[in-house]
Amino acid sequence: MTTTPEQDAALAKRFEEVRPHLRAVAYRMLGSLAEAEDAVQEAWLRLGRSDSAEIDNLPGWLTTVVGRICLDMLRSRASRREEPLEARPVEPLPGVPSDDAARPPAPEEEALLADSVGAAMLVVLDRLTPAERLAFVLHDLFAVPFEDIALITERTPASARQLASRARRRVRGAETGPQPDLTRRHHIVSAFLNAARSGDFEALLEVLDPDVVARADNGIAGALSAIHGATLVARQAATFAQFAQSAQLALVNDGVGVVARFDGGFRVMLFTIPDTRITEVSVVTTPAAVANLTLHVP
Repeated sequence: MTTTPEQDAALAKRFEEVRPHLRAVAYRMLGSLAEAEDAVQEAWLRLGRSDSAEIDNLPGWLTTVVGRICLDMLRSRASRREEPLEARPVEPLPGVPSDDAARPPAPEEEALLADSVGAAMLVVLDRLTPAERLAFVLHDLFAVPFEDIALITERTPASARQLASRARRRVRGAETGPQPDLTRRHHIVSAFLNAARSGDFEALLEVLDPDVVARADNGIAGALSAIHGATLVARQAATFAQFAQSAQLALVNDGVGVVARFDGGFRVMLFTIPDTRITEVSVVTTPAAVANLTLHVP
């Protein structure tokens, strides 16, 4: 159907009003801001190919479309092996221009991301099947009716309800099980990263155990160097200010770590945090070692 420029502009305005909601849905489905943006953009393209005049509830229609796109992306992800880390770039936060992707997120941006989807929740959602994840996210987090979820999953409303119920039990079971305290570790690692960015020696000492050990592979397989004690580690970390500027918090092997681009590859920092302070820091740069890590970079 041919539309006028005024109608196109009005439709674009309505879409932009719904975009934050669609991005929130897609991010909780996919756990990746870049993929969430791709899903929202695909929804816009599909809207352009549809007769918008026949759509009574545009937000509901777009939510359904984004859900279907995300389900396809999750199924595609599950059917193939995970891509090597080198093929998965560090993803900038919303609003950061692509040519400024190396800029570290501001503390308020990190807090917003952590509050919107907790690290622990992303880990749990990754353990659900694509259909379970869709049913749980759309119904329990965004109150989408089971009738609509049934259309996306090509099941009956009763089956969609069972999907959400099964996912809910798995999520609750994971929450009550012996899961790492990711929220606590997130705050500690975030404090370490912010202190390293600013070269704040005293702030680094606050988060490091007096007997902390830091190890690095120096980019050579099997070649490790280690330093002991909070003072030496803090001094070393303070020299990482340039590295820290482009680093991002990430989930590393179901724990909280730091990842940054380094010499054409990636440098990953892993932390051991048994209570309130960091007792061990491991810096991994060897490509083979990095490839063996499981990373989720927000």
